[in-house]
Parts: sequence; C-alpha cells; structure tokens
Amino acid sequence: MARQPQSFFLEEWLRSIIIGSSNKEVSVHSSSSAQAIIKAWADLRDALQTQSFHAHHVQALKVLVDSQATLHVADPQAKLLISILSSQLSVPPESYSLFFRLLYIWLRKSRQTSQAVDSAANVILRLFSQKPNVERNSYFFSEGILLLGALSFQTSASDKYKRLCVELLSKLLEETCEFIFSTDELASSALAAAGYALSSSVDVYFRGILDLLLRIWGRKSGYSCNISQGLMLLHVIEWALSNSLNSRSLNKIDFVREVLEQVKMDYSSSAVVMVAAGVLRAVNRSGSSGFMHLKISAENCIEIVAADFVSRTKPLSYIDTQSMCNPLCQCMALALARSGSISFRASVLATLALSLLTEVFPLPRIYGKLLKFPEETWAAIEDEIKDHLNSVIFKEGGAITAAFCNQYALADENSRMAVETQIWGYCQEVYLWHRQARTLLVGRYDSLIGNIEKIAESAFLMVVVFALGVTKHRLDGRVNQEIQLEVSVKILVSFSCMEFFRRLRLPEYVDTVRAVIGSVQENESACVTFVESMPSYDNLINNHGSSSLQKLEYLWSLDEVQTARIVFYLRVVPTCVDRLPTSVFKQSVAPIMFLYMGHPNGKVARYSHSLFVAFLSSGKDPCVDDRVQLKEQLVFYYLERSLEGYPGITPFEGMASGVAAIVRYLPAGSPSTFYCIHKLVEKASSLCSAVGNDDCDLWQNWEGQLEHPKKVLDLLLRLLALIDIQVLPSLMKSLAQVIVELPVEGQSTILNQLYQQIAESDDVVRKPFLVSWVQSLSYLCTQEAEKKSPLLVAQTASAATKESASANRISARL
Repeated sequence: MARQPQSFFLEEWLRSIIIGSSNKEVSVHSSSSAQAIIKAWADLRDALQTQSFHAHHVQALKVLVDSQATLHVADPQAKLLISILSSQLSVPPESYSLFFRLLYIWLRKSRQTSQAVDSAANVILRLFSQKPNVERNSYFFSEGILLLGALSFQTSASDKYKRLCVELLSKLLEETCEFIFSTDELASSALAAAGYALSSSVDVYFRGILDLLLRIWGRKSGYSCNISQGLMLLHVIEWALSNSLNSRSLNKIDFVREVLEQVKMDYSSSAVVMVAAGVLRAVNRSGSSGFMHLKISAENCIEIVAADFVSRTKPLSYIDTQSMCNPLCQCMALALARSGSISFRASVLATLALSLLTEVFPLPRIYGKLLKFPEETWAAIEDEIKDHLNSVIFKEGGAITAAFCNQYALADENSRMAVETQIWGYCQEVYLWHRQARTLLVGRYDSLIGNIEKIAESAFLMVVVFALGVTKHRLDGRVNQEIQLEVSVKILVSFSCMEFFRRLRLPEYVDTVRAVIGSVQENESACVTFVESMPSYDNLINNHGSSSLQKLEYLWSLDEVQTARIVFYLRVVPTCVDRLPTSVFKQSVAPIMFLYMGHPNGKVARYSHSLFVAFLSSGKDPCVDDRVQLKEQLVFYYLERSLEGYPGITPFEGMASGVAAIVRYLPAGSPSTFYCIHKLVEKASSLCSAVGNDDCDLWQNWEGQLEHPKKVLDLLLRLLALIDIQVLPSLMKSLAQVIVELPVEGQSTILNQLYQQIAESDDVVRKPFLVSWVQSLSYLCTQEAEKKSPLLVAQTASAATKESASANRISARL
C-alpha cells in the first residue's frame, strides 16, 4: 500500500518528497494563539453582519491560514465562509485564495454534512463562472483547483456536484497549465487536485484526467518534464491508484492499463515513465498478486520508452560538454529507483547504466568543460556543480545504484558484459581526467575541485557496490574460469583508478578485493595482466595530458591521484608476486617500486619496501636461477636508493624490513649480503661522524641528532642474530670498527646493549663467537680511549674504568 501523506494535505506531502530529496527550503506555517484565532473568526462574523469587508478582515483570514497545521474548521465556520462568498460583499481579490484554503482545510480535517459540501461546491462553481467580476491570479487558480479536487473526493458530496467539480477542474488544468506548472509550489497544488479527482468515486472521468496530465506535459515540454514535478506526478499516481486497488475499483484499473498500453505520440515520454513507475510502486506496495496484468503493462511501457531512448543515445554521450543534463534520462532513473521491483529488461539496464555515468555522476562531462572552456567560465561551471550536488538526481544516487544492481542480477550474459564494459571504462576516464583537473585547479580553485570530488566520492561508492554485485554473479562455479579471471582483473584495475576517492573503510570494498584477489593470485596469466595494467614509468613522471597543462610544472610525487593508484598496486602485487614471472617483475614493477621508495610520504614509501620484501621472499618461479639473480641485482640498487634517502625520505621501518629480508632470503654467503653490511656500516659511520664528540650527555642518551645513527647501529646489532654464519665475521669486524671510533659515552651505551643482547641469546652456534668478540671489542675501546688527548683521557678515565668493570662482570655472566 502507498505511504499515506504525513499531513492532511496531499500537496504538502508531495512537496515534502521534493524537499527531502533536494534540500530545498520548506515553507513553514506559523501558529497563532488561540486568542488570535478566536478574534479572527469574530472579525469575519462582524464582516457578514455589517456587510462590509476591510483590511483587518483580510488580516483575519491570513491569521487563520497561517495556523492551518493546528486549525480546525467546523461546519459553522465553513458556513460563515460560504455565506461571505455568497453575499454581495466587495471582497478584495487577494482574499479569494485565503477563503479557498480555509474551505480546503475544512474538507480535509473535519466531518461535513452533504448540504454544506454541496453549498461550498455551488459557490466555487459560481465564482469561477463570474469571469468579469473576479480578478484572478496564480494563487486564485491553484487554491481553487485544489479545492475543486478536494470537493470531488468528498464522499459527502452529491454525484452531481462531484461531476461538475471534476469537469471544471479538468477545464482549468488545461487552460492554465502554462503558469500553473511554472513553479513546483503551484504544480504541487494542481497535481494534488488531480490526485483527489483520480480517487473520486466518479470513475468516468478517471481516464480523462490521466490522459490530460500526460498531454499537458506533452505540450509543455515535448520530450522532457521538470524532474521535481515528475516525481510528484509519480507519487500522485501511486496515491490515487493505491486507493483504487484497495477499493478494487476495476474500472479505474482498466483505465490505467489502457493508457499504459496505448502510449500516444503527444504524451511526454518522461511523464509516461513517471505514471508507469507510480503504477508499479502502487502494485508492488499492495502486496497482492492479483494485479500482475497491470504490473506487466507498466513494465512494458517503461521498456518502450527506455528502448527508444537508448537507440537515440550515442555510446559516448557522457563526455558531451554541450548539456549538463538530460531530463528524460534523469526521470527514467528516478522512476526506476522509486518503482520497486521490476522484471529484467535489457533497455532498462542500459538506461540505468547510462543515467549513472552521465546524470548522477557526470564527471567526464565536467572535466571536458573545464579543459575545453576558458578560465572565465569556471565560476559558472562551479555553480552548475553546486546545483547538481543539491539536485534530486544526485541525492537519489544510492537508490538508482540499487535499482541498477538489481537489474544486473537478473540480466543475461550479453547485457551484463555491456554494462560492465561501460563502468570499467568510466573508471579509467575518471582517473585520467581527474589527474588533469587537480593539476589545473589545486591551489587556485580548491573549492571547485573539492565539489568535483564530492561527486567522485559518491561515484566510487557506486563502483564498489556494483563490483560486489559482479563478484557474486561472476565468481561462482557456474561461470567459465577465463571469464572469472578477466572480470577479477578488470575490477582490480577499476578500483585502482578510483582509489583516490576512497575515504572510508567499506565492508563492500574489502569483500570485493578479497574475492577478486583470491581468484587472480592463483593464475599466472591473470597476475601478469594485472601487473601490466600499471601506468608506465614514463607516464608516472610525465603528465601527458591536455595541451592546456603544458605550461604548468608537474612533479610526480605531488600527483595524489596517481599516487593513490600506485599505492593500490603496491598493496595488491605482493599477494600475487609468487606467480609473477621474473621478467615481468623486472620490467613492469621494479622501476615503479624504486621510484616510489623516494616518495616524500613515508606511508607510501613503506608500501614499496613491503613489495621489495615480498619479492625477496618469493620463490615459486620456474626459473629459480633467474629470480635469484634478479634478487641479487635489486639489492644493490635497493640499498643505494634507501640509504641515500635516510634520514629524511626513507622510512626506517621500511628499510629495516628490507634489510632483514636481504639477510634472510638471499643464499648463504651472497655477495649482496656482504654489500648490504658494507653500506649499512658506511651509513652508520657517516651519520655518527656528522655529530660533535664534545657533548657527553648527547652520546650517553643517543637523542636528538644521534637518533638516526642509533637506529642504523641497532639494525646492525640485530643482524648479528639473523645473518648467516658465513657473513657474520665480516659484520663483526665492520661493526667493531664503527664502535671503536665512537666517543667513550657512545661506546659504553652500545657495549651495554651488546652485552644484554648476547646474554639473552639462545643461539649456541654463534654465541661463543659473539662472547669472545664483545670482550675483545671492550678491550679495544679501552685502549683507544687511552690514545686520545690527556684532557680527553682525564674526562673519560672514570667512565672507562666503570666500563671495564662492567665488561668483566658481564663477561663472567655470559
């Protein structure tokens, strides 16, 4: 059953539908005090008694109308209003709409006698027939039409006056349609009146009123209709037809079916779709299976319009910059989103896909305008974007996406492939163009790019929801494995293109990524296809975009859209690196991995280090020797790249994980491992040498300037327990050389750390070597201190003595 209006007044319910969708301001009725309302009625009675109508009487009418939310108009008050309108009083023209409103309140909120309702109908009919005597305006007609509709709906009205009211209502709608549908406020009254008349017990006029509404839009706007008014039409049909379905009014049901099955050329296609959607909504909400014939007729009607629309639409119309919107496409999308369940129709699915990409999230068209039109027009473009953000079609994006996914779930193979291709292509377009847009706008038009990205963030959600639906229907045992892999790769590539717009951790996103990665990582061909979809190194460091961007300076590390996409690859490639041939990793992945190790954002750089670790730990390549050889080669460049950026760019945690992987996964005695030790010791020595030796407290605590060299030395100390036994002597020798050169305070701290680390070790193979080594190192440090200047010896003698004693104690414990 249709959702009934939230107030007594159908027109207010219709306005609330639009307000709720587009955030337009709603008119708020003030509430006068009970004393003011009593006084207002007294003033009107005085006007009738004195046979005079003045300004304060008009004000009394306004007081009453402003209180319509709480006002109760009973039969005595209604008879007073009718008597004034029937009298010879000279009533100001602007007061007629107020009289109509008060009588309307009476009809909608009170019980009436048949005589009083017929008297009201007689007065209204007479007023509209007195053309010379009544000055008319838009509110006179809108309130009068609304009152006529309410009178035709009243069960207490006689059939005679019901028919007369419906006839006049139909005539006025046709005569005044040019201005009565000029604003949403006036249109809501006219459509509410039509809704009341459609629900009237006078069935014979049902077909005529419905036909009239469709013809009005046909004359008014040809192939389109106002979006908000279209929505109101949809819900009027829903409301009226729900009443007919509940009362089993078979005549009206047959009339609706006839209209849907005999669509005339002078009807507005948008209006036809809205009427059909209203019928579907009413039938779906009725919960009855007895109206399937009506549902089928409505679905067929929508399919006819959708097929015609798709046939008229160019495949790439979403990049057209001439028009910001297509009202027919928007109306169909909203109609399908609000109609409830609908059987699969290929043209309906295609229409929904097109509406999402061109009307709900029209990003390529916006980018085209920015890059095609001069800068002087950008303010106007931003205004259009703001209007779109507040529009009904954008705010209904979630419902339209749901309708689209429902149609996809029921679709045949060819239809699915067609819309999948459109969505994945759209993602690529958005990525390519948004890079250009940010390069052009960031720092100069931040509000403009911010508003564009609000649309893009919602588009990302649409892509995620659709992709999840695709996985449910494509990644099951009934689908060919080749198709599964192809779809999985395309989803991953599309997600990479939209990654910049991911602001939240969505369960749908996580579930989709897990599903498709699980499919891809077990197949070498799919892994290769995914990796080769990465942008090339040249495309990363050079922005090969619009000619308007040639004069702008481009720095790859500042391109956040591109960085987000590469981070997606850096996160996903490790999951399939075992299946990735060595040659592909070398050509497609390694250059990008090393490039982003130098990214100023530490989080981004760490992803590159993690990928390096994943490659070193991989070993399922058929050509094992090739992979080991590449690992050896990459280590040299990895150390150069990491250490030259430390400290500053290279995140220590990332570098430490990379070094640990080198000593763990390379063959024993590998030259690369020796080189790794050499470079780390060289870096530690360089960092320590850059710090002055005269600050004892600094070297005792290893804070401030010594934080970075201390981290490298700590890493070298940890390697004593990790590195293979063949390289251990070289590490001990190189590390001893660094420690001996430190100031006494620094030596003391490092030696204590060594003592503790060796004491806690359970490695019975290397522990004897390390015990002997640390004892010798302690002795060398003492000897080195004695060779220094007398002043330095005097300052450090005490510390050296304590250190020696400490060494003896630790040695005994070891």
